[in-house]
Amino acid sequence: MRNDYITWDEYFMGIALLSAMRSKDENTQVGACIVNDENKILSLGYNGMPIGCSDSEMPWKRNGAPIDTKYMYVCHAEFNAILNSPAPSLKGAKIYVTLFPCNECAKAIIQSGIKEIVYLSDKYSGTDADLAAKRMFDMTGVTYRKYEPTGNEISISL
Repeated sequence: MRNDYITWDEYFMGIALLSAMRSKDENTQVGACIVNDENKILSLGYNGMPIGCSDSEMPWKRNGAPIDTKYMYVCHAEFNAILNSPAPSLKGAKIYVTLFPCNECAKAIIQSGIKEIVYLSDKYSGTDADLAAKRMFDMTGVTYRKYEPTGNEISISL
């Protein structure tokens, strides 16, 4: 038996990172991978515009009038993964995300029944959105832990 295979955490975070590469956002690429307790993938997502909204016609700017920035329109990776899941239920599932969920995605995660979050970056730690998300997770028993990179590298030729 091989000894150099990747762990489940490496595998699913790797898939979340690969999913993030689908994002058209010039500044922030986020990916998500939802799995069940049998390590089967239930859904994937990345940050992008709603279905039917042309990526080339929607704003991607970070600054300016709110109506002219991406923030009014972009669906976050976690939200997309939850909404796009064909699974009848996400109850008890785990979500791997490349960026700690915001307060809005926290609501969707809690409502969907996901019970564990594994995140790569907590770039916005300490912000109001982060503190609100963590407060809701703590109140509802949703656990979260930082993914600890192993240093393994994977190269894929496409």
